[in-house]
Amino acid sequence: MTTVSTRTDEDIQEDVLAELRWDSRVRPNDIGVIVKSGVVTLTGWVESYSQKIAAESAAHRVRGVLAVANDIEVRLPAFAERTDADLAAAVLNALKWEADIPAGKINVTVDQGWVTLDGEVDNILQKIDAERAVSHIAGVRGCPRRLRVRCAWLLDRELVRLAENLSPASLTFARQPGEPLPVRFARSSVVAG
Repeated sequence: MTTVSTRTDEDIQEDVLAELRWDSRVRPNDIGVIVKSGVVTLTGWVESYSQKIAAESAAHRVRGVLAVANDIEVRLPAFAERTDADLAAAVLNALKWEADIPAGKINVTVDQGWVTLDGEVDNILQKIDAERAVSHIAGVRGCPRRLRVRCAWLLDRELVRLAENLSPASLTFARQPGEPLPVRFARSSVVAG
């Protein structure tokens, strides 16, 4: 028998606000939360792009949230303002320091503080690493997600990297559509297949 849990919009709103208060990366007093039919709209302003993403992540962690519309505005403090050229150089340096991001595969464009990463990376973890690296740079107002992933499946070393943070259990990861790859934990290592 399946149990269906229905949560009211008010319950979800309260929980999102509590999650925002719990997350030390954001200042919850500057963020408004509106919920309609499980869709959360975040409004207000923050001082950095990483705070905007943190608020979005906090909302997604709440049970019952179906989608998040992140309408939070990034208002940079005067000390964080940078020229687009300076910001582009900072983005290139951040990408260079990320070990799994291939040099020259990502084109960087900066326009009024908005950083666009365009190109093709080998796997989803490189995409995540690139976007995460950019989100923490002071002066970034936003970063449209335009990177494409060449391989739709995870390579074994990335599978291990993902599984390291999971509790021991029997898991299934999709290597290719319709082709499951069973994963199990054996002693202190992850065994695929």
